[in-house]
Amino acid sequence: MAIVKPFKGIRPPKSMVEEVASRPYDVLNSEEAREEAKGNEKSLYHIIKPEIDFPVGTDEHDSAVYDKAVENFKMFQEKGWLVQDDKENYYVYAQTMNGKTQYGLVVGAYVPDYMNGVIKKHELTRRDKEEDRMKHVRVNNANIEPVFFAYPDNAELDAIVAKYTAREPEYDFIAPGDGFGHTLWVIDEKDDIDRITALFADMPALYIADGHHRSAAAALVGAEKAAQNPNHKGDEEYNYFMAVCFPASQLTIIDYNRVVKDLNGLTAEQFLKALEKDFIVEEKGESIYKPSSLHNFSLYLAGKWYSLTAKPGTYDDNDPIGVLDVTISSNLILDEILGIKDLRSDKRIDFVGGIRGLEELKRRVDSGEMAMALALYPVSMKQLMDIADTGNIMPPKTTWFEPKLRSGLIIHKLE
Repeated sequence: MAIVKPFKGIRPPKSMVEEVASRPYDVLNSEEAREEAKGNEKSLYHIIKPEIDFPVGTDEHDSAVYDKAVENFKMFQEKGWLVQDDKENYYVYAQTMNGKTQYGLVVGAYVPDYMNGVIKKHELTRRDKEEDRMKHVRVNNANIEPVFFAYPDNAELDAIVAKYTAREPEYDFIAPGDGFGHTLWVIDEKDDIDRITALFADMPALYIADGHHRSAAAALVGAEKAAQNPNHKGDEEYNYFMAVCFPASQLTIIDYNRVVKDLNGLTAEQFLKALEKDFIVEEKGESIYKPSSLHNFSLYLAGKWYSLTAKPGTYDDNDPIGVLDVTISSNLILDEILGIKDLRSDKRIDFVGGIRGLEELKRRVDSGEMAMALALYPVSMKQLMDIADTGNIMPPKTTWFEPKLRSGLIIHKLE
């Protein structure tokens, strides 16, 4: 059973939300954040990327930078740019991309659920990245940014959400840059709040979609606070961290593609010949070719597109990891032919989110920066949930979720 609770969100007044809201900390670098926050003292980047308040080149992990985050978070509250709700609520957060809207419930997720596997993960996390976010949660004593969960579809939750989304929203704006819509409603009626809590309690599991490092950091800080409190009871606010939970069927996983710098000493002809051992190779010409189904890949090489279809027997449909196209391509192309063993550390490979389109793959190869590009068919939510349910871990760079959650709409304090 998944334990969730409502909380007193800290959020911007309606008139300021577009100035405060920002992209998540991990999708842009310090210079991009500095540029986006230019002339806007209310931008959340002053809290989540506080190095922008220091000279260019300042180490973002410097203790003074973390101290600045605390100072700015306090100042935002003192100036009324962030205001805490006076009662505990759930919230509906809707995102619209390309005419499609997904509706998430903003909840306090339970730290022990993360620790004991009720909240399921599908990715490995890196300790250094966990530690950075743990410091940020620790010093601010808050989850400034949410994590992104999926839950098994539930008709009764859909009905409660629909009741509130029929009303006037609290926030409703189009984000600059990507043109995606962001809308928020407050669920403030006690009967609905109690029912949401009960419906989540009936769910066997929640699934981390995006934000494994933020989830780990939030849960580890919560556990740390529990251990440090001699009077710990289990109902304190630090036992919960902020998550936006979407019905699995509403989520879109986009393809996550690969570009490689060289052909490991092979000519283009030799490389294509080597591929024929495990793939049916078809030349498609100069027009962009998109993978058509599972186990079909798109290759861009020397100005031409090719269709690669994995031959039967090269994968195992009964193995939740072996069936993945990232596994097939990593084993049979990147490792066996190109000699790339570790996707996390090898400098010869880079990854391109499908949101940039296959044109970006062509551009990187045509520029001479890369020798070849490989486009994959996107992973399904069912595949992701099967992997998480069986306790398996996805290979690196498998899933790309879009749209990303906007930060700064709601903050959760740990006390």
